[in-house]
Amino acid sequence: MLSCKQVTEIVNDFVEGRMGWRQRLSFHLHIGMCRACRTYVRQVQRTRDLTGQVTDEPIPPAVEAELLKRFRGWRDKGGGGPGT
Repeated sequence: MLSCKQVTEIVNDFVEGRMGWRQRLSFHLHIGMCRACRTYVRQVQRTRDLTGQVTDEPIPPAVEAELLKRFRGWRDKGGGGPGT
């Protein structure tokens, strides 16, 4: 049976339907018994579904400039996170 680490490594193959039947069976056996991995797989599936709905709208120049300014400041401060 697969470990939780292995499930996280191949979850995208599962979500995108790129698994052979043996690997898919092992995957289903694991997530059938592991609640944490089941939750993780649902999150990955939901994220994939939502990102497929994202439009390619351009970022307004003022917003882009502000983001770049903040991230430069974040990097210069040692990576403490935006706004810290």
